[in-house]
Amino acid sequence: MSTSSLPSRAKIVVIGGGVGGTSVAYHLAELGEKDVILLDRSDLTSGSTFHSAGLVGQLRADPTLTKMNMHSVDLYRKLEATDTPPGWKECGSIKLASTPERMEEIRRQIGWARTFGLDLQEISPKQAQELFPLIDLEGVVGACYMASDGQVDPSQLAQALASGARVGGVKIFTHTRVTAIRTLNGRVTGVDTDKGFIECEKVVNCGGMFAPEIGRLVDVRIPIVPMSHQYLITENFMPVGEKYLPSLRDPDNLIYFRQEVGGLLMGGYERNSRAWVTDYEHVDNIPQDFNGKLLPEEWDRFEEIAENSQKRVPKMAEVGIKNFINGPEGFTPDNEFCLGETAVGGFYVAAGFCAHGIAGAGGIGKVVAEWVAAGEPTMDLWHMDIRRFGASYKSPEYTLKRITENYEAYYDIHYPGEERQSARPLRKSPVYEWHKDAGAVFGEKSGWERVNYYASNITDDEFRPYGWAGKHWSSAVRAEHLATRESAGLFDESSFSKFTVSGLRAAEFLNFTCANDVVKGIGRTVYTQALNTRGGIESDYTVTQINNDEFMVVTGTAFGTHDRQWLEKLARENAFNEILIKDITSDFACFGLWGPNARQIIQSVTTYDMSHENFPFMHSR
Repeated sequence: MSTSSLPSRAKIVVIGGGVGGTSVAYHLAELGEKDVILLDRSDLTSGSTFHSAGLVGQLRADPTLTKMNMHSVDLYRKLEATDTPPGWKECGSIKLASTPERMEEIRRQIGWARTFGLDLQEISPKQAQELFPLIDLEGVVGACYMASDGQVDPSQLAQALASGARVGGVKIFTHTRVTAIRTLNGRVTGVDTDKGFIECEKVVNCGGMFAPEIGRLVDVRIPIVPMSHQYLITENFMPVGEKYLPSLRDPDNLIYFRQEVGGLLMGGYERNSRAWVTDYEHVDNIPQDFNGKLLPEEWDRFEEIAENSQKRVPKMAEVGIKNFINGPEGFTPDNEFCLGETAVGGFYVAAGFCAHGIAGAGGIGKVVAEWVAAGEPTMDLWHMDIRRFGASYKSPEYTLKRITENYEAYYDIHYPGEERQSARPLRKSPVYEWHKDAGAVFGEKSGWERVNYYASNITDDEFRPYGWAGKHWSSAVRAEHLATRESAGLFDESSFSKFTVSGLRAAEFLNFTCANDVVKGIGRTVYTQALNTRGGIESDYTVTQINNDEFMVVTGTAFGTHDRQWLEKLARENAFNEILIKDITSDFACFGLWGPNARQIIQSVTTYDMSHENFPFMHSR
C-alpha cells in the first residue's frame, strides 16, 4: 500500500511484517478489530522469515505451546485452500533415536502426545527407512512418526496471512520505519514514523530480531539475541511427486532434514554457536540496512553438522549444494517466546521465536491478538510472558551467555532437575558464601542462586529411581525432608520477590485486586489469590499489613516482575493514582523455619514469647 495514504490515527499499530506480525494482524481482523495498521521498515518477510527453514512440528514440552502449534496446522490447512496458499505440505515428521536415552524420551513424548489427541506413533528403524528411504540405519535404536506434522514456505505463509489481514480491514504499509513511540502517564499514545505520526492506543512489537531496538524506544529491555543459524539446500536429485518425504530429525546427531523440491534442506544446531554480535553492550544492535540479507557462510562451524548428515543420509556426500544459508534468528535466555504486555501500558511484544516461529506463528498470532483485544491472555502463557524476566535476569551479559548455552543444548535431552550453568552466579543471598562453605549444591531461579540440597546430607542410592527420573536425583533431598518433618529445617528464601504497596488508598486498592480480605489489622498476614477480569487466578502471594497505609507483598522468585507490573497496571487503569509500589527484594533477607521443633528453636534466640497463643499462625512482628 502506498505510504502517501498513511492514516493519522489507528486503534492498534503492529510493527513488523514477518510471520509474527502478519499473524497477529490476521487474528486481530478475525476478532473484528478493523482499525489496525501494520508497518514494516522494508518489505514483508525481510527479517528472519524469508530464510527460515519452514518445518512445522506440533508437540512441545509445554501444553500451551503444543495447542498453539496445533492451531498453526489447522490455520495452514485453511489458508492452503485460499487464493494465496502458504505452500503447506502435510508430509509428516520422523524423529530418530540414536541412543537408548533418546528412545526413552520418545516413548514419554508418545504418551504426552495422546493427551492432546496427537497421533504420535512409535515405529521401528525399518519403518522409518520405508518412510524416508535415504536413511542409513546404523546406530538407530527406534523412531516415532506423526502424520499431521508438515512444512510450509515461510515467505508464502507471511503473504497469505497478510492477504487475509487485508481482507479483514487491516492496512499494511511497507518501507515505513518507526522512529519513536510516544507515551503519556505510562501508556502508549502513538508512533512516529519516517512518513508521519500515527496516534494509537496499542502497539504490538513483532519486530523479530529488531524487537529489542523497538523496545528501547519506550525504555523496555527485551532479552533477545540474534544467533547465526545455518542450513544448506542440495541440488535436485529425486523426482517430485504429490507426496513429499516426511521431515526428519536426528537430535542425537544435531541435524534435521526436509524435502526442498527435488533436493533436501539440511541444518542443525552447532556446539560452537555464534551470536551475531558478541559485545555484551551491543549484542542486539543490528545494522539499519540489514533487510532481506544473510550473514557470511561459516563452513568451519558447520563441519560437524555436515559430517553427521552424511552418516545418516549418505546421499548428502554425493550431491551438490545449491544454497548455503546463514541467517540470524532471535533467541531468548530460556528458549521460550517473548509475548505480552510490558510495563508500558498498551505496548505489547510478540518476538523471540527461537527458530520455531514458523511452527508457532499461527498460535502466536491467535493468543497475542486475544491478549491485545481483551487486555489479558485467554490461556496460561506464563512460560512465554515477557514479565517472567526480571531486570537482572535480562541484562545483556546474562542474556548472551544463557542464550549461547541454550542454543548449543537445543537438541539435548532435558532431564528433570536439570540446571543451566552459564552466567552464574548472578544474584546471591546475603549468606551465599555460608551455604557454599557448607557444601550447598545450588540451583538457579530467575537469576538467583538457591540451595537445592547440601552434599553432606547425601546418604546412598538405595532409593534412586531408574532411568529418566534418576538422572539428577539426590538422596540428600529425602534426608533433609525427613529432618524437617521430624524436627526442623531452616530454608533460605531471600530470593522471594518482595514489594511494598503504600498510599492513602492502599487498603482499598489491595482489597480491590485480591480475592481475600487482606485488611485484617496491623501485623496480620493473609495468603490470597489475585484475580483478573475473567475471574482467573492471575497470581497468588501473601499480604502483610505494616501500618494503616502500607502493606508488604511477598510472592514467588520468578513472579516479582509480573505481579508488580500487574498491580501497577491495575492502579493506573482504575484511578488509584496515589498508590506507590516499591520493589524491596534486595532490601531484606528471608528465612523460613519449619518443623515440629521450629517454635522451640526460635524461642532459644529471642526473649519474645513465641508460643502459639502469643504469636499465632499468619501473624507478624
